[in-house]
Amino acid sequence: MVNRINNDPAYSESLTEDLASTETEAVWFASEDITEADEPYLPPLLADSFHQWINEADGLSLLRSGEFSLFGADRGRIAAAGHHGADWQEGYAELLEDVISSVFEREIAISASSDTLHLVGVPIRKRTDDRIFSVLCYAAQSEASSAQYAQSVEICGFHFRSCFYRRFEHLFVQDLLLQQKQTEKEAKRRDALFLAAKRLYDQIDVSSVLSEMLSSLEQLYPNSEVHLYLSQDHLNGDERVKPLVFKNAAHDLVAKAFLDGRSETEHDRDGTIRLAVPMTGKQAAYGVLCMTIGPGKWDEADLPAFLLLADTAGSAFENAKLYEQSNLLINELRLINELTKRLNQSLRLKEIFQFATSELLKIFDADYCCVLQMNKEKDQFVVMSSNFPALASERFSPEYGFCGMVYRTREPLIISDYWHTRVVTSKLMDNTGSRSLIAAPIIVDGEVVGVILVTHKVPNFFSYENYKLLQVMSTHIGLAVTNASLHAEVRRMVITDNLTGLHARHYLNEQIQNRQRKDPFGALILVDIDYFKKVNDTFGHQVGDQILIQVSNIINASIRQGDIAARWGGEELAVYLPGIRAEQAYRIAERIRIHVEAETDPVVTVSCGVSEWTFENEKISVESLFYRADMALYEAKNNGRNCIFVGQS
Repeated sequence: MVNRINNDPAYSESLTEDLASTETEAVWFASEDITEADEPYLPPLLADSFHQWINEADGLSLLRSGEFSLFGADRGRIAAAGHHGADWQEGYAELLEDVISSVFEREIAISASSDTLHLVGVPIRKRTDDRIFSVLCYAAQSEASSAQYAQSVEICGFHFRSCFYRRFEHLFVQDLLLQQKQTEKEAKRRDALFLAAKRLYDQIDVSSVLSEMLSSLEQLYPNSEVHLYLSQDHLNGDERVKPLVFKNAAHDLVAKAFLDGRSETEHDRDGTIRLAVPMTGKQAAYGVLCMTIGPGKWDEADLPAFLLLADTAGSAFENAKLYEQSNLLINELRLINELTKRLNQSLRLKEIFQFATSELLKIFDADYCCVLQMNKEKDQFVVMSSNFPALASERFSPEYGFCGMVYRTREPLIISDYWHTRVVTSKLMDNTGSRSLIAAPIIVDGEVVGVILVTHKVPNFFSYENYKLLQVMSTHIGLAVTNASLHAEVRRMVITDNLTGLHARHYLNEQIQNRQRKDPFGALILVDIDYFKKVNDTFGHQVGDQILIQVSNIINASIRQGDIAARWGGEELAVYLPGIRAEQAYRIAERIRIHVEAETDPVVTVSCGVSEWTFENEKISVESLFYRADMALYEAKNNGRNCIFVGQS
């Protein structure tokens, strides 16, 4: 650069002009001046400026021969320096007070003398309006002329004034820099808050929102320890997320902040500060953010940012919670729809209970499930389905265990820890080692027809959402049970003769046809009440019906559980005996004939025709089996009635 200045006259001239221009232009803050708002803070600034001036004026002869004093606008002495004579006490204070008062009143430099002292007071004026804000006073022995003192002190006043404004400008710049630093800090904080809020709102998962919130707080406040106390169940896996417990709300900072809905501050003796701020959304308060800051690490200016972040976190948490609940509701509706569809595919109660058990185990990720049905005739619960084999077909009183509680209250039930809240004894819970339980009644037509028990070995496993979902699913299981029961009743009515309680003829035909496909042989007995028309004519049709019922009951009592008795038509009844040959069928028919004659009132007799089929027959059919039995019955009637004949193949 030096070479360029020497070798380039044009550049040298331009640089000289720039420097001259810079020297003539005032610095932008040179016109700044003190204001009325600064007056309370002037004494320390004046004292600091006075000492700086004394340092710069070191060696000044006036300092060796006299004393400089500085007075503020309140006319009180701020600072003093120089030589103070030992014989100045007499009259010095009064003379000094007069000089200072005169300067402030007349706003000019004032000189005053006594026999031994000479004092000069000069005003120190502001830059802008020449108002006096201070007075510099000099006192010395009366040796030199007053004019000499006055001129020198006035020059010193100008020097002090320049020192004062230099110091003022320095503080002004310091304030500007501090303000700029604070502005930059606020800008950075706003940027950090904006980014934190953006990251929070970008999350749609509750756990992600909580983790992001805690991470943002650690970044914004690195010297703090942050915890979140949630008012609802949430398994986050983060040790900083804890449940909100109300033990002593009056003295607990966190509980108080949650209940009062405002921030709370606590100061420890060592200077540690604890802040508790409720994390709220539009619908509710979800928890409390608690931050602990070490001594000297907290700036009150950070509080608005912390409150804003807590509000943002509350809104983000609420949005994520609503999204989670929406997904949960959609998933529940899908599960309910799928369960209902699958349940309605079956019309058999046993299948419905078994399917419900397997599905509930998967839906709730449970260890055990048990479905019980109420047997009204025996007034007891029967285990219809369970993945715990020891409970298969177990029977319990309506007063026993959790099924009894649900039966009496008609309400669903949730147990967080059976080991700690053993309200009743439960064979299911004790034998399986389960600790968590949700239960719901199966209600049909306003009556409890069954109970669902779902358990897990881990305590506090089931959530409130699980509890509500089981309640909904039990309703749909109840509807499936109703449909199956109605279907079973309709089918029973279709295949049953209303008068005798025996099966209908078409059902008998279907069963024989099915048996002929898989059995090696079977037999058929046709039973006809002798002179039944005469009974009706003599005693009336009501007695005739009673005779039919009596004979039907005797037939049911004379055959096995797997045998099929039916009303074939009119006074004719039929019994199919699967896996029975003609000889044994004859003995069964004889037993029926004997009991009818002995037990009916009025006494009637029956004639029977027996036939059989085997897999060796050339033609196996229901029609041929009935034809042979009918021919045998015809022979029995032609041979005096009250006897049995066996049809030939």
